[in-house]
Amino acid sequence: MRVEFKSDREFDIIAIGRACIDLNAVEYNRPMEETMTFKKYVGGSPANIAIGTAKLGLKSGFIGKLADDQHGRFIKQYMGGIGVDTSNMITDKEGHKTGLAFTEILSPEECSILMYRDEVADLYLDPSEVSEDYIKRSKILLVSGTALAKSPSREAVLKAVQFAKKNDVKVIFELDYRGYTWASKEETSVYYTLVAEQSDVVVGTRDEFDVMENVEEGNNEATIASLFNHSPELVVIKHGVEGSYAYTKSGETFRGQAYLTKVLKTFGAGDSYASAFLYALISGKEIETALKYGSASAAIVVSKHSSSEAMPTVEEIEQLIAERS
Repeated sequence: MRVEFKSDREFDIIAIGRACIDLNAVEYNRPMEETMTFKKYVGGSPANIAIGTAKLGLKSGFIGKLADDQHGRFIKQYMGGIGVDTSNMITDKEGHKTGLAFTEILSPEECSILMYRDEVADLYLDPSEVSEDYIKRSKILLVSGTALAKSPSREAVLKAVQFAKKNDVKVIFELDYRGYTWASKEETSVYYTLVAEQSDVVVGTRDEFDVMENVEEGNNEATIASLFNHSPELVVIKHGVEGSYAYTKSGETFRGQAYLTKVLKTFGAGDSYASAFLYALISGKEIETALKYGSASAAIVVSKHSSSEAMPTVEEIEQLIAERS
């Protein structure tokens, strides 16, 4: 089975939400207290996905708000240089700063992220700064959950979803749950459910779906039974090393195996998975093949130091799939 997209659109995908700075520990197997050097990259789930899809050859755009400082300019220059359209990246004029994420690489299994997310520019994207004309030029609007955590970014995303629905743009919801941004699990559940029910495709880990449903240990069958009463036609639930499952509204189930690799760090896997999975769908590939692309891309990125810069090419993904099949 394939997902159908409008063929007459200028953009393949426009992402909305956070673009920030990742400062990844250069010293491995060491606690952050003892880490002295970090390397700077562009970060933030939707920004990473826009970068990842651009590197795969798709026409990608981005809607977001950047700080009026050196970090904001770095993000815009880097994304533009990769090929992401930055015409709808707004510069904040009220003194809000760029979000920072310091990463610790204790071991391949133990990685932590220390986030600075108070009063950050991306959460001040205003609904008035979201352009319907821009969104309707795309096949896909990619929404990431973190942008729903605070107003006015929350309303900006909801407005973008309305524009997408009105103009036959597929809404892809990447759950991207980051607990420290939210006031409570109940609040998260309300807004995640609101957007998930309006989306065409929902992608997340089993843990993220549990947060959305506000349950301790949910199951895939209950999740899809609920979502398929609404707009979604495809739900992808990831189970880490056990692989991922894709469920269609028409009743089909596909399983994607995880590709084992030499893991350096655990972060970045979800964004690289989403980039390659969406690339495959937009390229007209079967859902089962798209799951392989997602898994292969994730395996490549967790073996490398960065998230955004490590996003693979189509050739690298296809080579890994060929070697493992």
